[in-house]
Amino acid sequence: MAGLRASRRIGDLTFQEIGTALRASSILCLPLGSMEQHGPHLPINTDCVLAEALTARIVERWGEEHDLWQLPSLPFGLSREHAWAAGTLSFSVAGMTAYLRDLGSEIVRALPARNLLVVNGHGGNRGMLEAVGRELRGDFGLNLCSLHLGAMLGDDPSAVVPEIHAARDETSLMLALAPHLVRRELLPVGPSADAGAIRGFVLDPAVSWPWSSDDRRIARDGVIGDASAASAEHGHAIVARVTEVVGAVLRRLREGA
Repeated sequence: MAGLRASRRIGDLTFQEIGTALRASSILCLPLGSMEQHGPHLPINTDCVLAEALTARIVERWGEEHDLWQLPSLPFGLSREHAWAAGTLSFSVAGMTAYLRDLGSEIVRALPARNLLVVNGHGGNRGMLEAVGRELRGDFGLNLCSLHLGAMLGDDPSAVVPEIHAARDETSLMLALAPHLVRRELLPVGPSADAGAIRGFVLDPAVSWPWSSDDRRIARDGVIGDASAASAEHGHAIVARVTEVVGAVLRRLREGA
């Protein structure tokens, strides 16, 4: 029993333990992923694997100091940009809105905690989380923020093309956290496309395009970026950096942002 009580996973508690283990100031940590193509070398659950693994690292590092509790992962998100590929499963915007609102309502009904950290493993979920996050705060009284892992991985100025999808950073993280799932023999060689096209269609802050990862102008075999320089060492360095940086976010969240 002592081992179970040492767990900071909500699902490991009994219903009688919820009221004594959690307080209003506790922070719930929700891993949010997606089921979508990640090139020939990574599995379709890559974003789920990374979101859950990094959430676990965050809870392990900061759980006692900030009273963190890990919720079960949500494995689906908004992935229509990858809908051309077999295995990609995506919510509609309306479906994901309803799902997140129902979850927010249930958290308030069923748990004492009123702080929520969403650990988002898929860049395509960001706009939705920003919009629905305001509703979860205003309509249900949840104090929350979303941590977007893709934006935290860093921008390598030496990269030939920008890191967008299934490239060096994501592949390195998978080599560090779930190496058995990486098809090393299928790692792409060289950059996926022209850097200018990627910046124009994906990264332009002034213009939004409904881009797709089967567009040969920006992608090759579903990869946007260059996975050839991926390494487990680089992945471990990302994990260490992200885990430490989150400490400041957690302090701000507990202060009410």
